[in-house]
Amino acid sequence: MDVELFEVAGEGAGPYGVAVGADGAVWFTLVHAGEVGRLAADGTVERYGLGAPECGPAVIAAGPDGAMWFSRMRDHRIGRIDADGTASSFALPGEGAGPYGIAAGPDGAVWFTEMTANRIGRITVDGDVTEHPLPVPGAFPSLITAGPDGALWCTLNQADAVARITVAGEVTVHRLPTGGTAPVGITAGADGALWYVGIGGGLVGRITVDGDVTEHPLADRAAKPHAIAAGPDGRLWFTEWGAGRIGVLTPDGRFDGHPIPGGGAEPHGIALGPDGAVYAALERGQILRLDAARG
Repeated sequence: MDVELFEVAGEGAGPYGVAVGADGAVWFTLVHAGEVGRLAADGTVERYGLGAPECGPAVIAAGPDGAMWFSRMRDHRIGRIDADGTASSFALPGEGAGPYGIAAGPDGAVWFTEMTANRIGRITVDGDVTEHPLPVPGAFPSLITAGPDGALWCTLNQADAVARITVAGEVTVHRLPTGGTAPVGITAGADGALWYVGIGGGLVGRITVDGDVTEHPLADRAAKPHAIAAGPDGRLWFTEWGAGRIGVLTPDGRFDGHPIPGGGAEPHGIALGPDGAVYAALERGQILRLDAARG
């Protein structure tokens, strides 16, 4: 396994979310430091303060406007940062939204989850916000992704469910078969389905756009899979937060795991880079690069 580890922050800064930008760089959040970072192809690291050290930048995604958009879960704002590091943010209506998951939608807007307010939000690139309440109380919506059907899909961590929301705000909830699944990560697969990971159930699940679910339990049910990303070849890559591994599920249903060198890695976000490599944010202060061609 070819692994590179990039030191991007000191202990306690907390690399958490990771995504690839339109500039080809790998962008990441530092949830405990209140910063966003950029890892260039040559290994150069830049960090940008947000003027609010306690804002809790969590999940980050490439936006429809060429900028990176991210959730600020502790001060209840949505952030935006340009390729040159110029950052801005937008306040959400009300209090206690707890924004977390974030993704570009098919409608030219950015969509996000509000964990504590139990809503799905939409923000235009100009900052106009619309919120849609979920029909399941206390669902704790987590990560969100654009689906192959023109809708948005998100995990409902405390409801053991996956929700589909149209760009018009119509919500459908699909219950998962295993109690205690506690899904977090979700991604659109190369096969036209949605794939999610259950941090509580220790499994990878597949849900079709019609709501049919297939589960793939991990050999280590205590691995706590957190985030998942789909490769163009049909492989699904995911972080095993509890086990300190990068896992992969092949199209033929075979699991493999790649232990992360050293202890205390705590891998969270994961993304596929333009170079075909897998990138993961390690809370101990590093960004991991795994050569997917050899992994």
